[in-house]
Amino acid sequence: MRDRLLSAAAGVRAAGFALALLPGLLVAADAGAADIPPQSAQSKQQVEELAGRWKEHFADAATPEKRAAAFRSFMAGNPEPARVQIRHMDADGVEADLIWPARLHHPLGRRGILYVHGGGFHGGSPRTHRLLAGSLAKAASSDVLVIDYRLVPEGRYPAQIDDIRTAYRWMLENGYESGNIILAGDGTGANLAIEAVLRQKKAGRQLPAAVIALSPVTDLSASGASMTSNAATDPVITKTGIEALAKPYLGATAPDNPDVSPLFADLSGLPPLFLQVSDSEALLDDTLRLADKAKAAGVEVTLEVWPGLIHGWQLFPHLLADADSSNQRVAEFAMRHFADTPQQ
Repeated sequence: MRDRLLSAAAGVRAAGFALALLPGLLVAADAGAADIPPQSAQSKQQVEELAGRWKEHFADAATPEKRAAAFRSFMAGNPEPARVQIRHMDADGVEADLIWPARLHHPLGRRGILYVHGGGFHGGSPRTHRLLAGSLAKAASSDVLVIDYRLVPEGRYPAQIDDIRTAYRWMLENGYESGNIILAGDGTGANLAIEAVLRQKKAGRQLPAAVIALSPVTDLSASGASMTSNAATDPVITKTGIEALAKPYLGATAPDNPDVSPLFADLSGLPPLFLQVSDSEALLDDTLRLADKAKAAGVEVTLEVWPGLIHGWQLFPHLLADADSSNQRVAEFAMRHFADTPQQ
């Protein structure tokens, strides 16, 4: 039904998408052309250095709790974003950081990205994702609300999804219209963001203008073939790691339940979906299979597959040139889908 990502060419299967790969070019028939350049020698070196630091830092992080602590300390090395303002917010009981492009006055803006950080359900915070959020705020001329949702073990499914929906409702009640709100997330945060939108759809509530999922975890049963085929090229995500992170989050809920794994859900009626992943990630198949299923359900899908990067590369625009480029594409997608298009 779907062709696998081709080896040297980093091609993407075409079934359901009419995707054709030319050297360095990803063409999506339903989303226009997206030029994804071949990975440069500089990028390969930058990724190798970052991956080496990651492996060394996480060498003794054998449990989800230790990985959460290691992630927090690793991300503490990121610089603060420049030319933005940050305000701590209480979104109806959900703590959050509101980040916006620096300007003299700030009543709540017209456009907002509700960002759900990754971190394996156990870790991550607005602080770990502040640099990424700041870059999106500037590039998309938008406010970015990064929520501090409940983490395992204090919060288990569905507490995290409930927190996202509470923050979304808070945005609707505080000056943002649904057509000017985009839900976004990375890794497990992308999982939660998609599931929150599916809950909104099921409840017949207002949906956001679009959804952005960066290397999403869409299958908590970790059944994707790339969990094995990309094991040697992904220093961040492993099949056993997904299983270890998911179990305490899920409790008695089965990992292939569509309420926790959007890959198995009815995706019809979702707003436009932007997916970004690397061909080297263990989560490659989580993304490709979701893209295939969403397109078959009639969802407008934009898919980007970047060569040679590691999971979470978007968090390091100060270290990876490709992070700057890919984050700019995320922002451009957001701007195209806001009802009030930013004036550049």
